[in-house]
Amino acid sequence: MTRSSRPVAVFDLDNTLAGTAHRQHHLEARPRDWAAFFAAAPEDPPLAEGVALCLEAAQECEVVYLTGRPERCRRDTVAWLAAQGLPGGRIHMRGNRDFRPARLTKLEVLRRLGRDREVRMLVDDDELVCDAAEAAGFEVVRARWAAPSEELKQAQEGEGRT
Repeated sequence: MTRSSRPVAVFDLDNTLAGTAHRQHHLEARPRDWAAFFAAAPEDPPLAEGVALCLEAAQECEVVYLTGRPERCRRDTVAWLAAQGLPGGRIHMRGNRDFRPARLTKLEVLRRLGRDREVRMLVDDDELVCDAAEAAGFEVVRARWAAPSEELKQAQEGEGRT
């Protein structure tokens, strides 16, 4: 298969484009309240640094969104992206019952995208995802503009939930 001439810029959502601090308390409860955590996502404020980088990348690249959010959140996610004025693009979401670590699920999608397209960059806040992508040869921009959350980090790696 021939490579498309337009490269792809891949963006994570939570704590890359969307601020999740207002819903972190749902992950601090035991058991974690995943339904409430994801139900609050439509109220996420946009993160200016991530949004600006996405809009800039869209000038040269096709924007693709790669999130650990479950598929059941698709409608809210599409609406949120549109409300922020972000470019339309494919959204790769986690299967509702897929609880593998984000570093595995996201790398799988990146490799699939890279088979017939140049992946110009991955922008993500998850250090383990970034490490895995870099080790696989992808250019990575580490989204360090949101306050880190230990609860979210544990959820991404240990529970495969976002």
